Amino acid sequence: MSTIGMTKRIAAASPRLKARVAGGLYLSGVANLFADFVLGSLVVNGDAAATAHNILAHETLYRLAFAADLITVPCYIAVTALFYHLFQPVNRSLALVAVFLGLAGSTLWAVNDFFFLAPLVVLGGAHSGTALTADQAQRLALMFLNVHAQGGNILLVLFGCHVILIGALIFRSTFLPRLLGVWLALAGVCYLTNSFANFLAPQFAAHLVPYILIPGVVEIVLPLWLLVLGVNTERWKEQASAAGGRQ
Repeated sequence: MSTIGMTKRIAAASPRLKARVAGGLYLSGVANLFADFVLGSLVVNGDAAATAHNILAHETLYRLAFAADLITVPCYIAVTALFYHLFQPVNRSLALVAVFLGLAGSTLWAVNDFFFLAPLVVLGGAHSGTALTADQAQRLALMFLNVHAQGGNILLVLFGCHVILIGALIFRSTFLPRLLGVWLALAGVCYLTNSFANFLAPQFAAHLVPYILIPGVVEIVLPLWLLVLGVNTERWKEQASAAGGRQ
């Protein structure tokens, strides 16, 4: 069954089940942490030869990291759809904007992963008689990884705005703790701050990490809450009924 088909069936289920499935899929973000760890351990800033050596020496690990990073895309698209069904009773307009930002961020994430895979292509080509010399291939591979890193900063602008809106929806809801909404919105502000610091003052931004990203722990806390506890079904139905009455 396709992810879209599965999401449609779940959308007709109870809000608690929707929340639990969304929480389980949301936890796929842990795979992205694995990908970031692998990249951090293999990439040597400013040293194309060492980076290329590390990638080729740990090619299987690098490919696993790529797959882990990519798998989060369809998972989060499903999460975005489920979040819309959960939060449209709170404010349909905000929920729609949050969906758009989530889908735009997921699309950019998938495109950005081309630059994650590209180093394997050019480094492999350097040993197969292509026009690139080994040195050129190594430099090109590092350039792709640098572009991937900057692409990550760009997509975090979209996801930062997305999670701020989800945080606002949670805060305005009656079926989830408001603290989670405030925490999530704070994480979104930190994502935006980190991205624009990297765009405008990279040296200053280096001093912000990892502290600026600590509030992002909520992106593990929230899905765990959804997975284990779901939402308060009665309050969700009351809010959905009130929203229906206003329409």
